[in-house]
Amino acid sequence: MRKILISGADSFTGRYLIDALNQSGYEIHGLVRKPIPSGIAGVHRLHVTDLADTVTLKAIMQQVQPHQVAHLAAISFVAHGDVASIYATNVVGTRNLLESLAHSNAPLDCVLLASSANVYGNSVGGVLEESTLPAPANDYAVSKLAMEYVARLYADRIPLVITRPFNYTGIGQAENFLIPKIISHVRRRAPLIELGNLEVARDFSDVRKVAQIYQRLLNTPSAIGQTFNVCSGKAWTLNEVLTMVRSISSHDFEVRVNPAFVRANEVKTLQGSRAKLDAAIGVMPEIALEDTLRWMLESTA
Repeated sequence: MRKILISGADSFTGRYLIDALNQSGYEIHGLVRKPIPSGIAGVHRLHVTDLADTVTLKAIMQQVQPHQVAHLAAISFVAHGDVASIYATNVVGTRNLLESLAHSNAPLDCVLLASSANVYGNSVGGVLEESTLPAPANDYAVSKLAMEYVARLYADRIPLVITRPFNYTGIGQAENFLIPKIISHVRRRAPLIELGNLEVARDFSDVRKVAQIYQRLLNTPSAIGQTFNVCSGKAWTLNEVLTMVRSISSHDFEVRVNPAFVRANEVKTLQGSRAKLDAAIGVMPEIALEDTLRWMLESTA
């Protein structure tokens, strides 16, 4: 049985990737920072360590001998207050993981690293391709771009695929992210919600679709050595999202712009081209944003 190690197995994305991989008969190993007494459904074994612990990381890789790795562990919230931890986790932590893999003699055929479309920075409009010159506009984005450069140091020893996911959402995402915050307010029938810039446009995907894309990339040999946007190819403004939520929920509410939520270096528009991804793994059925919002609103979880 093929083995895969997922760092950040207990993360929002990790749990959906585990669900997708379980349908393909993998022996799944999870890498987590803290013990989970109840375990994670579908995971053969959980391995507990911090990405800063290089000794334990190397021991885990030697023991597991994975065929594939999906590196999802990261600080992924753009407005995370501890800048030092962003770089320590996203850059140094990734290097530690790659270094442990490089010395593991594991039969690796793919290591997928999740970067971010935030590396493209501020865009005046149009569709962003993988060849778009990066221009990160915040520490999170800088850390992800730095991670990509660190990965290049291992490209001759490890079969790497880098993904640049645009915004995606779904059931289980933390409420400090935009759409879960809106969904939570509406499910409580709150009369008022405070948000930032309503004209910010984002390319939103469904987390279930992202997990399916990751699974395909892990098993596409021609993807090795390449970087791919993971996106829907369409950008929605916050106002458009609010209109959809109102329509689905039949709940009207006041929206107030709170200046504290308007970032000085806000990325105005992020819309991706999925042409390269489609050419590599084939065109996959879309999950419409309206369907994702309905799924979240009607969830009993």
